[in-house]
Amino acid sequence: MDKESVMLDFSLRAAARPRLATLACALALWALAPAGLPLPAAAAAQAADNFTPEVGQDGKDVIWVPTAQTLVDKMLDLAQVTPQDRLIDLGAGDGRTVITAARRGLTAVGIEYNPDMVALARRNAANAGVSQRATFLQGDLFEADLSQADVITLFLLPTINEELRPTLLGLAPGTRVVSNTFPMGDWEPDASAEVDDDCHTYCTALLWVVPAQVEGSWRLDGRPLVLKQKYQQLSGSLGDAPISDARLNGRDITFTVNGRRYTGRVQGDAIEGSGWTARRG
Repeated sequence: MDKESVMLDFSLRAAARPRLATLACALALWALAPAGLPLPAAAAAQAADNFTPEVGQDGKDVIWVPTAQTLVDKMLDLAQVTPQDRLIDLGAGDGRTVITAARRGLTAVGIEYNPDMVALARRNAANAGVSQRATFLQGDLFEADLSQADVITLFLLPTINEELRPTLLGLAPGTRVVSNTFPMGDWEPDASAEVDDDCHTYCTALLWVVPAQVEGSWRLDGRPLVLKQKYQQLSGSLGDAPISDARLNGRDITFTVNGRRYTGRVQGDAIEGSGWTARRG
C-alpha cells in the first residue's frame, strides 16, 4: 500500500470510529503498579511469539503507522523530558515511544487498544530491559485517566486530536503534549521541530504546554486587570491601558503595559511577580 492510500484509509477509518469504553481503573493504579496488568499468560505469550504488525493494519481510532525513531527522539527533546517526568503515550503501537522514554529514565505508560500490539510492546520493553519503567495497558485512549501525566505523546488524526483537546486543556497547567505531525485545530503549538535523518513521512514534532486558566477580572496595585484568553494567548487591559505581547507558558505569564514588562506565575487566585501581585476579583 502506498503512502497516500495508507493515509486515506487512516482518515476513513477514523471517521467511522466506534466509541468503545474498555479502559477501567488500571491507569489510576499506574503509580502503584509499574509493571502493568498482564494479559492471560498463554494468550499473551502466543501473541508475542507470532504477531508481526504491518503498516496500515486495522486499529480502533487510526490504522497503525509507526513513528520514525528519530522523530520519537525529537518529540521527547522538544518536551524537555527529565527522569522525574511521567509520560503517557496514546495509541502506543509497538511501544517505541514508551520504551525510548523509559530508556531516558522516565516512568512511562502506553495505552493501546489492540491486545496483540500490547503483547508485542511488552515483549519489546522486556528485550530493551526497561519493563520496570515501561507499562502497557490494553484499553480505549478516550477512557484513559491522564491526570498523572507530565508529558503526553500521540500520533493520531487532527479530528481525534480535537476530540481529545478539551480533556488535554483540563490537565494541570504545564503538562506538555507532543504530537507527531497532526495539529490541535485552532490551538496553536508553542513550538515545533522537524527531523530529516531516517524519516521520510510524518517528520514534524508539535508541542503544546497546557496553560493556566486566567480569563476574568483581577486587581493589580489597585487597578483592574482584565484578561481575555484563547488557549495560551492573552489580551485585555490594565486600568485604561491595553496589554500587549501577552502569553501563558503553563503557569508562567508575561504581558506589557505602557512599556513595562510584567512577568509572573499563576498560583491559584493570585499571580505573583517580581515586585507586584495580582489577585482575582
